[in-house]
Amino acid sequence: MTGPAVHRIGKAEELGPELIAAVARGDARLELAPELLAEVDAARAVMLAALAGGGPVYGVNTGMGALAGIRLDAEEQARHQNNLMAGRSVGSAPWLGREEARALLCVRLRTLLQPAAGASPELALQVAALLDAGVTPAIPARGSGAAGEIIPLAHAGAALIGTGQVLDPSGRAVDAGPALAEAGLRPYSFGAKEGVAFLEGVPGLTGLAVLAAQAARTLIAQVTAVVAAEHAIAHASLDPWHPAFGDGDPELRTVLAELTASRELRSGVAEPVASREPRTDVAELAASRGEGPPRALQAPVSFRVSAPALAVATRATAGLEAAVDRSLRCVSDSPAFLDGRFVGSAGFAGTDLVAAASSLTTAVIHLAELGVSRLHRLLDAGVTGLTRQLSATPGVDAGMVVVHKRAVGVAHRLRRFAAPALIGPMETSAGQEDVQSFGFEAAECLSESLDGLREVLSCEILAIHQANLLSTGAATASDAATASHDLSEIFGELPQSTRDRPYGRDLDRIVEHLRAARTTRHDPR
Repeated sequence: MTGPAVHRIGKAEELGPELIAAVARGDARLELAPELLAEVDAARAVMLAALAGGGPVYGVNTGMGALAGIRLDAEEQARHQNNLMAGRSVGSAPWLGREEARALLCVRLRTLLQPAAGASPELALQVAALLDAGVTPAIPARGSGAAGEIIPLAHAGAALIGTGQVLDPSGRAVDAGPALAEAGLRPYSFGAKEGVAFLEGVPGLTGLAVLAAQAARTLIAQVTAVVAAEHAIAHASLDPWHPAFGDGDPELRTVLAELTASRELRSGVAEPVASREPRTDVAELAASRGEGPPRALQAPVSFRVSAPALAVATRATAGLEAAVDRSLRCVSDSPAFLDGRFVGSAGFAGTDLVAAASSLTTAVIHLAELGVSRLHRLLDAGVTGLTRQLSATPGVDAGMVVVHKRAVGVAHRLRRFAAPALIGPMETSAGQEDVQSFGFEAAECLSESLDGLREVLSCEILAIHQANLLSTGAATASDAATASHDLSEIFGELPQSTRDRPYGRDLDRIVEHLRAARTTRHDPR
């Protein structure tokens, strides 16, 4: 059995979102090329020469925050960079998950490879070694009330130097020192400016956004397959899928093409969506498959507006990915070493990422609410022509009605994340102004919304499976589902019975299947 693929990094830019996600999952390993390390070393030498000039440099030979006016002597400077981690490691559980913490480290590594950081090759190698060894810092997921991510990054830095905590295999925080030793690693000691560089920027939110955007793309593809299957069950009119509705809206045009492709004949008839134009004869599509006319003149409203909602979510995902790109490319250090001098920056402000994450959160919650409404329609015999509540024997079996109630509860809970107050100025430093973007809270809201949509989607898929088993017509839900390998696999793993059972077990199985799937990012550049 081969291990994760090794990716040799010759430039910082090569550590992009897809590779960050792969390393975070443990599917890839990093090797820093000697020529890259030589460039990092040369940039640090220039920075150290400038630092030797003796002028005040924030957080290097001075205190930080409201204490920036205090100059540090040589002895104080020698221990200051490590000490920055100790007094700022004030967080507690809940901790970031293993993938989330590793994504943070990957983004931190990329920024440390940039000349403006002034970091050493040794620090970059230590972070890479930590990732390679699978040693994961215990990083608090909540309680970061500061501009930037000083508190969570201090915890990551403290693990690096052996004084902090790491996650054991069960996810419990344990002392970092023994874990480093067991992995064959020695505690690192931050050199001049390296502690400040480690604490600056928003690598946590950036890494979390990388994972969330990938999860969103996968979920959008899964929702698209489910919407197509639900249309087939309801024999719904395909009028809303006419490609003319996508004029001027490339995301909607793509969604309409994908929905239409999902309703085409089973094997080999539909071309890949990316290489074809949407069908213009959607009105003839159902007839060509022997489905007969639509069951109603118009599909239920929740069916008709699903394509535009998918387009909005697709655009919001692309917006978050663009914000990630900007975050990875920007100078996030403060002070950054630019043009031979130390320059204060606003690289710690995660406002751009927070705004993009919040937009996607809202779009994802809207998809979940529409899923709840579509599921409700599937329980209506007048919509599907099947038994009421998709019951095997109405009155004896409850069918999907309580599954729908679970979906309603999930959607109601998600509403608390729809319009969170995630940015705002708060005085926190007894004299120094502070403005927070509350990036970890934004990431948590987005993560909760994605989990909720996945749970609602599992309820819809279970109902589609039930309808598939109950259907006796020429066109069944399986016809639509065969265009989606994911749905076909899920149906094959579920009990082939329509009688009542503890459906929660089925839903858990579907959720895990949905979570395991991944859709890679499409980059038009």
